Amino acid sequence: MERSDVINLPADTAWLHDADALAVCDALSCAGGAVYFVGGCVRDALLGIARSDVDLATDQTPENVMRLAEAAGLRAVPTGLDHGTVTVVSGGTGFEVTTFRRDTSTDGRHAVVSFSTDIREDARRRDFTMNALYAASDGRLVDPLNGVQDCLNRRVRFIEDPQKRIREDYLRILRFFRFHAWYADPAAGFDPDALDAIAQNTAGLAQLSAERIGTEMMKLLRAPDPAPSVAAMRQTGCLARVLPGSDDRFLAPVVHLEGSMGHGPDPVLRLSALGGDMAEDVLRLSRAEARKLKQLQVFGFGPMSLAEITYRENADLARGAAILRAAFASQPVPASAQDEISKGAQAEFPIKASDLMPTYQGKALGDRVRLLEQQWIASGFSLTRDALLALE
Repeated sequence: MERSDVINLPADTAWLHDADALAVCDALSCAGGAVYFVGGCVRDALLGIARSDVDLATDQTPENVMRLAEAAGLRAVPTGLDHGTVTVVSGGTGFEVTTFRRDTSTDGRHAVVSFSTDIREDARRRDFTMNALYAASDGRLVDPLNGVQDCLNRRVRFIEDPQKRIREDYLRILRFFRFHAWYADPAAGFDPDALDAIAQNTAGLAQLSAERIGTEMMKLLRAPDPAPSVAAMRQTGCLARVLPGSDDRFLAPVVHLEGSMGHGPDPVLRLSALGGDMAEDVLRLSRAEARKLKQLQVFGFGPMSLAEITYRENADLARGAAILRAAFASQPVPASAQDEISKGAQAEFPIKASDLMPTYQGKALGDRVRLLEQQWIASGFSLTRDALLALE
């Protein structure tokens, strides 16, 4: 095991001072066991990214974890004993504690594991060097695979052999692109060995469920700028595998135009820019995501005014439509767009059904209300109540 003698996590890392987390560490180490914060919380602390959720790794077996936790007055829940995971509840907060592991077999989707007391073995089964980082409860960094420099330099690299890491779980292909979008230095480009290994293994993506693919893709599309990662997915043949029929040419313009509209990262809007065949099914989108995607496809390429979209639906959809229209026209969003959206948001139809009764009843009443509403919208929301009632 290799330890860093010089690097400690920032002293203001919040979870290093969390009494509940430290109580778990104390409970598991009281008999001489080793316990470390691990993975994403350590990576993010090194990068100065705030994070509240933490995971722990230990050389203690799951049974010992439960025994030690309960002896310290903590509650232990056997949430995944076969995989070595116990949830220890301290102060009302659950902490996942996982025993060091080694993979005994993999099938490209899941791994069968055995337990280990060797932190290096545990580190080697992880995906990227920046995720194979551990920290003691005093903030001392433990770096079994020399991944700290990759993390600090924002380099996303597979651990050891990229081919082997990918074939252990083909989802790591998509995770590579997601992590690059979120953590990598854009100026450094992509690790060529990783891209070469990905290009040779895209067929393995067919083994993954639509739910796993969809979850990763939406996490990628939430990144501040996913366009370079998606372009690399296209170049390696990965994009065509996970989203057939898609085209990433308009993704970068959409990301840029989002900023100009003050529209935060919108994964469904970005997905609509990519297109693709039956994306809602291929990626197993939620019902809300699928509905929004369909609406963006209609409004983004249809004639309805931004004011009417806002009035009928909401300002979020109208902004998305404005961004799509501008991106596909290679134009900036018109200066009038925000005024149109504001106009639609403030519009209030001045006619109530009771205004038309008893002259109109039943279906005729509903038809008349809808007709007058459409005429009011066509007037730019300018027709008054009296003017509408006077219409023949």
